[in-house]
Amino acid sequence: MGRGRQKAKQTKVARRLKYFSPDTDYQALERELTGTKSAVDDDDEDFDEYEIPPATDEDDDWGIRH
Repeated sequence: MGRGRQKAKQTKVARRLKYFSPDTDYQALERELTGTKSAVDDDDEDFDEYEIPPATDEDDDWGIRH
């Protein structure tokens, strides 16, 4: 008995998702495509202290220091 109801519910949800069209924020899309820098992009500077040091002669083939 349950399979028919389950399939009907899945079909209903799939149809709702297929025809759903949310409002598009064209200004945000333009900012993303043009690459304008935002406040969120400035967070990359926080990771400068974690840079990997260059390899030396003491490193083996796997990059592990002894």
